[in-house]
Amino acid sequence: MKFFSFYNVFLPSNFTKNMLKLHIHNETSKLKAVLLGTAESCGPIPSFEEAYDPKSREHILAGTYPKEEDMIREMEVFAQVLEKYDVIVYRPEVLKNVNQIFARDITFVIQDKLIKSNILPDRLKEIDAIDHILEQISNENIIIPPEEVHIEGGDVIPWGDYIFVGTYTGKDYADFITARTNAAAVEFLRELFPDKIVKSFELRKSNTNAKENALHLDCCFQPIGKDKAILHKNGFLIEAEYNWLVNYFGKENIFEITKEEMYNMNSNVFSISETVIVSEKNFTRLNTWLRTHGFTVEEIHYAEIAKQEGLLRCSTMPLIRE
Repeated sequence: MKFFSFYNVFLPSNFTKNMLKLHIHNETSKLKAVLLGTAESCGPIPSFEEAYDPKSREHILAGTYPKEEDMIREMEVFAQVLEKYDVIVYRPEVLKNVNQIFARDITFVIQDKLIKSNILPDRLKEIDAIDHILEQISNENIIIPPEEVHIEGGDVIPWGDYIFVGTYTGKDYADFITARTNAAAVEFLRELFPDKIVKSFELRKSNTNAKENALHLDCCFQPIGKDKAILHKNGFLIEAEYNWLVNYFGKENIFEITKEEMYNMNSNVFSISETVIVSEKNFTRLNTWLRTHGFTVEEIHYAEIAKQEGLLRCSTMPLIRE
């Protein structure tokens, strides 16, 4: 019998040993266990050519790329908030000089299945750093997609009967380092979860302009609560697909963010439950709207991590929700 690994895990006082049974059906049910990335030993500032996204490249050129100590501090405060709500927080093994902040990129969970992402080759070692978690999961529940399936967890949003998937299917797909999930991934998810409706959305991509780039679906869209969503129209290449989301959630239930707010990652907050959301302290307009709609907002500083075109959802990978 396998039990939770106690390597680098924060456990609530009322925790008892049980098998790690994955359970994710949506983005907002009460969170029980999560993988949170780490900023420890994330390596030197990358060169312009080594950067994976236009926002990181922008800060490299400007000399404002985030410092490791600042990112560590931001992530530890996030971990403390999660612990406050009795969430079991797993962390990856720290690899020397490897950026391991964005745990959502490397794996994701739907129902009782953990899917390993086919990520950029330079990042494969990040998956090795969570072996202490994978060892606690039955082999039949760990899915390795075929090589032709390109997919990252930031593009995959489970929501009840639906699995929302961000993709890019243009003929110039290979030209975009920011295109992370392809058409083969959409078909793969349809075959893997035949009881779900897999709804795909074409995303706007740019290697050079962060304000014109939706790196992942959660950079321009995220459902919150029971029936609400954060949305940015320009993140979608096809207006009809954006309109589908507006009709699905209802215009009155949508917080539409501006181009500047998308750039600052306003849609990349993180739900601990249907009523509790962790958000960046500087998201004043969003946080006010959330509170007026009955949400408890846990505000933390995360703006340094945002300089790498990722935020709170990007740095978490939920394992169990109620």
